[in-house]
Amino acid sequence: MGRSGPQPSAKRRRLWDCVTLTMVALSLLFRAAHCQQCRIQRCNTDYVASTSPSSGLHEDAALDLDYCIALRAYALCTQRQARSCRGDLVYHSAVFRIKELFSQHNCSSDGPTSSAKAASTSRPAASELCNYENRVLASGSAGQQKKYAHCGLFGDPHLRTFRDEFQTCKVEGAWPLIDNRFLSVQVTNVPVVLGSSATATSKITVIFKLYHGCTDQKVYQATTEDLPLAFQDGTRSGGESGSLTILERGVSGAGRQVKIQARYIGTSIIIRRVGSYLTFAIRMPEDTLDFSEDNGGLQLCLHGCPRNELIKEHTLGRQSQQPRLPGPGQGSNTLRPPHQIYTVERATAKCRETLQVEDVYFQSCVFDLLTTGDPEFSMAAFGALEDLKALPPSKLKQNSPRTPRLYNQGVSHTLAATAANTHSLLTLLLLALLLL
Repeated sequence: MGRSGPQPSAKRRRLWDCVTLTMVALSLLFRAAHCQQCRIQRCNTDYVASTSPSSGLHEDAALDLDYCIALRAYALCTQRQARSCRGDLVYHSAVFRIKELFSQHNCSSDGPTSSAKAASTSRPAASELCNYENRVLASGSAGQQKKYAHCGLFGDPHLRTFRDEFQTCKVEGAWPLIDNRFLSVQVTNVPVVLGSSATATSKITVIFKLYHGCTDQKVYQATTEDLPLAFQDGTRSGGESGSLTILERGVSGAGRQVKIQARYIGTSIIIRRVGSYLTFAIRMPEDTLDFSEDNGGLQLCLHGCPRNELIKEHTLGRQSQQPRLPGPGQGSNTLRPPHQIYTVERATAKCRETLQVEDVYFQSCVFDLLTTGDPEFSMAAFGALEDLKALPPSKLKQNSPRTPRLYNQGVSHTLAATAANTHSLLTLLLLALLLL
């Protein structure tokens, strides 16, 4: 009887020890879970602060060693959050964006890193407001991949709209390409040669509207005689944070180029002078555009050319038979005969010298040579394709379903005759069957 007394006490002691160990383990577990909360927003905030205009990084950040250091620090911060942010969409979007930035700015993942600079207390609003990509990243909406739209105008002219539709238009005179709450773009097109309705761009006017805290209204105007490296007020930038700048891209085989970077709306513009005419290309975020049909006003980049301004393939042969008379205010020297007479074979061979892939740009080159006989137009198509490639992260297809087929006048007549003969043969066969 006396020996059985201590046994319940020992059992209770062991049970109490088990309960105590369980509570300690649970406490440590919950504490670890609490300590491993996803802190990707902290990484995003530090990165934005380190690359804001107030930190000294400017438009040519791709060549700035400090930018690559800040980017590596950003990558290191996200790596440290890998376990706690495993299921966080903002985290995975940041990781994807970092890979794009490494490639875009030619930064190596190996190299020195430093802690991202603390957010400035004096100018946090400007750094977030006047940089579209940083503003999106800091807002926490980076999990939704932003899409960009491209519009280009070149050649006689050919138009690639924000909807990724490809058209060839007449549009002689002054026409609006874009007109929204951020900017307006207007082009002036003039006839090129006698005997053709083809026109080319001789003047481009870009108006950047007032954006409080980032830039005053700025106007840029280019003509065939002058492709300036400054706005009309003589400045090359707008806003204290450098949110609007003009850069010269130099001279290449496709003409002299000027690039306008509007960082506060995530927009890039490239204007070229190729031979005697201008080309235009722009990349804008889709969320800054209004694609609704209710969007009033004519905007070629948004809605395309009016139907009565479209040039169709079957009108090509007809145009060459009707000489074009100078319009009001145009002297006899305004229009000139075609430089050369190109066949389809010669035009194709000429365009293949600069454009290897037979896409819509290649076909536009051939079309222009057949219409105008001006070899400079082949370089306009090449420059437009280069501008499309130079405005990342646009992910447009270079082949459009609305690709025109090109024929010269002789080929068109041959095809028409063949179609007529085929129709007659089918009619005779039908009559024979009815008589049997």
